[in-house]
Amino acid sequence: MSITISETREIDVGQIVALYKANKWSAAEKPHELKNALLNSHSLISAWDKERLIGIGNAISDGYLVVYYPHLLVHPDYQGQGVGRKIVSKLQENYKDFHMQMLTADGKSVEFYKKVGFEKAGETQSMWIYNGSEH
Repeated sequence: MSITISETREIDVGQIVALYKANKWSAAEKPHELKNALLNSHSLISAWDKERLIGIGNAISDGYLVVYYPHLLVHPDYQGQGVGRKIVSKLQENYKDFHMQMLTADGKSVEFYKKVGFEKAGETQSMWIYNGSEH
């Protein structure tokens, strides 16, 4: 298996939706909005197995101090093989000098993010108004 990490924004919406559906993310139900959200991110990193999109991560940022990583998905067939780690590594390379790198993690993703250097932010709690179904 040869995985390629890319910063391309030329990704077929069908492949994006298939990846989100494979991970049971409700954003797949809004393909137009999802594609626009990803394409308008500050950074967009994708992982490929030849022509197949197998992972994606994005960043929203002010460009100077703070970056937030809202999405990191790896196709279930490729999880546990270092794909997510490669995406996070590329994102952190882009934002290594930033004052704050933030994300929200739940379930089994908490342990993954700890392994790649994130830690619980003091006594903070994630809060949201959310119109999804997977949490």
